[in-house]
Amino acid sequence: MPGLRHKDGPGIKKALQKEALENHQRYLERQNFYKGLGYDIVKERRFIFDKSQPIFGDILEVGTGKGHFALELAKEGYRFTSIDLSEEEQKFAKLNLDYFGLKDRVNFRIENAEHLSFKDRSFDLIFSINTVHHLENPFKVIDELIRIVSFEGKIIIADFTEKGLSLMDKIHKQEGRTHQVGKTGLSDIEKYLTEKGFAVSRDNSEFQQILIAYHQII
Repeated sequence: MPGLRHKDGPGIKKALQKEALENHQRYLERQNFYKGLGYDIVKERRFIFDKSQPIFGDILEVGTGKGHFALELAKEGYRFTSIDLSEEEQKFAKLNLDYFGLKDRVNFRIENAEHLSFKDRSFDLIFSINTVHHLENPFKVIDELIRIVSFEGKIIIADFTEKGLSLMDKIHKQEGRTHQVGKTGLSDIEKYLTEKGFAVSRDNSEFQQILIAYHQII
């Protein structure tokens, strides 16, 4: 098995390896389930990664989730900070990265994105992937991202297209859950960022749409 380096005793290490392996198997099963419905998680994350180039400086991911994008960044050799409000979600993300021996590349932190603990201009590049549609107060979060991004940096916000959201609704329904979606979309975020003085470019794949926001140079 790749990675999984720990300083703990043999018994604890073995238990952690078993947990990481079982989590990875669930991860693969979920990937295959999504792919069977037409959504390739790896392909869509790669689309976002490629459109985000160049990736540089101090990096923050807002909304770790189960670690799909964090794993993409870590595999590419980046070291970064990733935050989420949910300890449970981050646990899955840590296990996903631990399976590949990459957890040490990420500074995982529990944070409320509406009130971040970071100083002004702390990060050069900020990612938020498939998080906006979950947010209760998205513009409070955007204000925080504006506060902590460096003047030379950029904010990258991706979320599902209408087709992507429809597919997520279908997936959640099959799993006996309801997919909660807020009223604020990426068009609203784009307008807000523009009003705040950012230049915003936009692109999309079949299932993902992405905004890349820079401070305008006057």
